[in-house]
Amino acid sequence: MTIVLVGLTAMITGHELAAQHSFGVVGGFSFTNSNDSNANVRMMTRYNAGLTYQLKLPLGFSIQPSLIYHAKAATMKNVQGVEGNLTTNCGYVELPVSIQWGPDLVLFRPFLDVTPFVGYGVNASITADNGPSTKKWDETGLNRWEYGIGLGVGLEIWRFQIIGRYNWNLGNLMDLKGVPANEIAPLMKEAWQGRNYGGITLTVSFMFTSK
Repeated sequence: MTIVLVGLTAMITGHELAAQHSFGVVGGFSFTNSNDSNANVRMMTRYNAGLTYQLKLPLGFSIQPSLIYHAKAATMKNVQGVEGNLTTNCGYVELPVSIQWGPDLVLFRPFLDVTPFVGYGVNASITADNGPSTKKWDETGLNRWEYGIGLGVGLEIWRFQIIGRYNWNLGNLMDLKGVPANEIAPLMKEAWQGRNYGGITLTVSFMFTSK
């Protein structure tokens, strides 16, 4: 009898765990800048959008990977060779994996969020005041790959989820070993050597299915 009860409990628990998943869409605003405040003119507003999947685990944990397009930008001053500002716009296909913990309070669920991410650059637009510009990534000398981590808080209500997160890009945005020989790349090297994107993202997810 005990063996039967244990078996039934395991089956029920396994079924419940397997059913705690949902798919949805995610989108929001990004407020990005350079991680060097002395070189940054102002925080710039861009956007992110894509698809997401949530798997809920026991003890209030959940894992939520997403596949998004993330636009980032920074306007920088005091760049040698530029009379004015240097504005960098980049677009990445990113894979952030949100690791969440928070209690289910029936009507809503507050949670803490840790999100490592990796991304691949797909487009770039560089503009220098009174200077050269380009819309080709290969002319900028920037790294295609990016990676980092975000920390934030969130709130889940019904099928909606809201997350506020600060993101740190790690590594170097500039590919110091592959700087092309043109007008714009030396300006980018001066602006971005030892620096990277940082900033805040505010996202809203809507889950189409929830079990």
